[in-house]
Amino acid sequence: MSAAAAVRLGVVHSRFNDEICGLLLASAQAEAVRLGARAEYVAVAGALEIPLALQWLAQSGRFDALVAIGAVIRGDTYHFEIVCNESARGVMDVALQFGLPVANGILTTSDEAQAVARKDKGAEAVRVAVEMAQLRRRLAEGWS
Repeated sequence: MSAAAAVRLGVVHSRFNDEICGLLLASAQAEAVRLGARAEYVAVAGALEIPLALQWLAQSGRFDALVAIGAVIRGDTYHFEIVCNESARGVMDVALQFGLPVANGILTTSDEAQAVARKDKGAEAVRVAVEMAQLRRRLAEGWS
């Protein structure tokens, strides 16, 4: 049994930019399996909905760490900046409010090619979440 086997992950992924988010999700799922982590997956409409779903998962108390997966691609309007900034702020707010590791795997790119080139960021986010959950456990054990 791997060290990650006992880690319970909640993964929230966006459906917006579905092709790219599907690649990110597939890499995250494969990494969770590879690490032996238990993961539960929740789909939401877009990057702005991710923080609220993360908050609900955090409130459940069932997870050791959370993962956010999405893709925001620059368009012709200021909306890109709003979505990037507010989704990142919301992800960090959940982590700090609940003292729970939340790995941010929401891509913010200028175009689709950049996003596709970063499809393995889903796996990277899972690795970060598992690492942080394990660190939290080790620190808590040191306090006992």
